[in-house]
Amino acid sequence: MTLFDQSTYRPAPRRRRFAGGLFLVVFAASLIFLVFAPTPYVIERPGPVFDVLSVADGEPVIEVDGAPSFATKGQLDLLTVSIVGSRENTPSWLELAMAWSDPAQKITPIEAIFPVGETNEQSKIESSAQMEQSQQEAIAVALRKLGYEVGSEVYVSQVAADAPASGKIRATDFLKSVDGVKITDVDQLRDLVGKWNKKEPLTVSVERAGKLVDFEISPVLNSAGDYRMGVLVGLKYDFPVQVQVKLSDVGGPSGGMIFALAIYDLMTPGYLLGGEHIAGTGTLDPSGAVGPIGGIAQKIWAAKSAGAKYFFAPADNCADLEGHTPDGIQVLKITNFDDALLAADTIGKGESIGSLPRCSAN
Repeated sequence: MTLFDQSTYRPAPRRRRFAGGLFLVVFAASLIFLVFAPTPYVIERPGPVFDVLSVADGEPVIEVDGAPSFATKGQLDLLTVSIVGSRENTPSWLELAMAWSDPAQKITPIEAIFPVGETNEQSKIESSAQMEQSQQEAIAVALRKLGYEVGSEVYVSQVAADAPASGKIRATDFLKSVDGVKITDVDQLRDLVGKWNKKEPLTVSVERAGKLVDFEISPVLNSAGDYRMGVLVGLKYDFPVQVQVKLSDVGGPSGGMIFALAIYDLMTPGYLLGGEHIAGTGTLDPSGAVGPIGGIAQKIWAAKSAGAKYFFAPADNCADLEGHTPDGIQVLKITNFDDALLAADTIGKGESIGSLPRCSAN
């Protein structure tokens, strides 16, 4: 039995009880805010990794028809970034705090991933188109490196609503000329449209169903301050060899270099990788130049988690890896497809990579 002297008992002052109750209310409100309040950010984190020399869903990721193909040995990883959040469902402040403490994750303003005025569906369509184009350019670069002749034409994959080209140019049209100048590649088209003098509309000639059709189009300034007609374009190639890339639910242009390496390996005898595990990322243009990509810090952590020993990084992304490179993975600087081939071949032969260009992160 517990005894106490009632003469010395004093109930807690009302002010103290009120302060304690107020603290609990504020704490509960803060917790609700941290969990449910919308934020102006999304989270970038390492996404799924795909070995493009392997089999997915019972089929080879890359298949060659119309030319000899050979067995490969090793693992060549395509890397992705997962985005946590959208305009309709942003991550909570609590999730952001947890991501901030993780070196493999990055907090990014939502506008950088989901531009104002662009719907999720539009973003997915553009991302899928970029992936398809990256595959086509990878096939073209690899086949040309192997000595094949590959022709190409600029085609329209999408026309933006209410754009200057809307109601005139259609998806699947082939762009033949602008103001009488023959169109040969996408960069040339952008340059011609960007130099519009605003005095007269551009005369744009397209091929549709085998016939030439001309339109007068006055470009408008986009959010980046460039003149554009409002069309998404790409190169349509005439391949002498059929190469299929079967990789679903992956978007963006950053797989070009890895796809080209895999195709080259499959179409040449011997083992380019020599059984080694290589990962990498980078866009690839028709000339073979490797370009920078977004989310490279998250991709190198994905490569590390997958067990890759070597990481091929675009030269223009090296600065982004400063302070973000995990231990135990060698980072090689890649400027063009020839650099990637040389690095893969050197690694595959078991030779020293000491003379190969490196990112200063190593």
